[in-house]
Amino acid sequence: MRRCGECGWWEPAGAPDCRRCAGIVDEIVESGWRAFVASEFGALNGQEERDVAAMVVDEPNKHLWRVVDAAYDRLTCEECGGRLSRGPAGCGTCDRANGFRYVAIEIDRPGVPPGNEHAIRVNVSVVRRPYGLSSNELVARRLLLPYLLGGRLPTTAQAQAVKALLNRGGTADDLAEQLDLAWG
Repeated sequence: MRRCGECGWWEPAGAPDCRRCAGIVDEIVESGWRAFVASEFGALNGQEERDVAAMVVDEPNKHLWRVVDAAYDRLTCEECGGRLSRGPAGCGTCDRANGFRYVAIEIDRPGVPPGNEHAIRVNVSVVRRPYGLSSNELVARRLLLPYLLGGRLPTTAQAQAVKALLNRGGTADDLAEQLDLAWG
């Protein structure tokens, strides 16, 4: 892990507020898209890429989650005008698309605990669409992300300790210190 030169958190824990960290989170998704497009189609122009994205979101259960999330980014929500699935909470079209993303395929990377990829996926999704969440949940998700990307996965007891700390009024700095002590 390394510190972000812009926000000082472990990369990418400063997302969504830190532009650099948010870019790193987006790259987690974009790298999956680029690999998919290169292996299946080669080079695509803008309209071809949107057509492929529409195909992917029509069958999210047949694609890796990173591909599905990136496909949604290439499509525009007809209701709110934002990126499909990333619009504000309450946008019915984005809320539905956000839910459909979870039928996509997850495959854990070699050498990580089972469930690590699911945890990465959920935390990336929350950080990329933080609307309608409690500030505590967003803090926990964003601060856990660097550890998850490093191959860690909290135990039930560790996850409960994080929640308890935040529920007691603990700050992001308190949680970061707890995580560094547990996993640093």
